[in-house]
Amino acid sequence: MSRIGKKPIAIPQGVDVTIDGNKVTVKGPKGSLTDEFLNCVSIAKEENNIVVTLVDETKSNIHGLTRTLIQNMITGVSTGFEKALEINGVGYRAQKQGKKVVLTLGYSHPVEIEEIDGITIDVPSQNQIIVKGCDKQLVGQIAANIREKKLPEPYKGKGIKYADERIRRKEGKAGGKK
Repeated sequence: MSRIGKKPIAIPQGVDVTIDGNKVTVKGPKGSLTDEFLNCVSIAKEENNIVVTLVDETKSNIHGLTRTLIQNMITGVSTGFEKALEINGVGYRAQKQGKKVVLTLGYSHPVEIEEIDGITIDVPSQNQIIVKGCDKQLVGQIAANIREKKLPEPYKGKGIKYADERIRRKEGKAGGKK
């Protein structure tokens, strides 16, 4: 049985949770999230907690996953999630224009990224991008899409990387005399 799945989820102040069968809707100050879960788990609201219990013992791997997904929904609508990116390279920069972020990454054209509903992209400086939102999966996906525009290369470290990512550097070609 899952140790994580057995833990109850505390509902913080200002967050409203509605459970309709296996459909969970969470509303809070940062937004609203809805998700539907499998029938092999039972989701119940007891006082100020949410309890996830396993109905089908053969699907025990879903127990902890369901509890964690509901916990992420509650955390997202109360405090939100953010992912920070850094841009390294001469002439590489980002700037915000309305609801768009324009990246100059050494290509012959600027790369434009649109904000979508529920996600905000901040550019505090020319070489920093911060993706914020209440949906953890969507924040991570948007950050990965931005990083994919110019992956960091191992020789000079040029490109877009996560702020907490460490690039393994390679040694350049050893140029000896003939």
